[in-house]
Amino acid sequence: MLTIARTLLTNPAILLLDEPSGGLAPKVLAAIAETVRALKAEGLTILLAEQSLAFAGAIAERAAVIETGRIRWHGPMADFLADAGAQARFLLA
Repeated sequence: MLTIARTLLTNPAILLLDEPSGGLAPKVLAAIAETVRALKAEGLTILLAEQSLAFAGAIAERAAVIETGRIRWHGPMADFLADAGAQARFLLA
């Protein structure tokens, strides 16, 4: 949270978050998710690199699956969440 706050002091046009859910307690994850949603509501563009589908699915509007440096799937997050076949192809069990 401190890193996000320090970054916001620079008034960025875009915020890149690299796996913000990694190793955090559920209460902290919920706080970060709420903060990201609030920033989105204020109009800040956020690029989220995340392995947790639950975390990304609760926040993201669009998704891209990158595998070996190539985009293998992209589109609305709701479509990815509804596509069990795409999830089975691209996500680890």
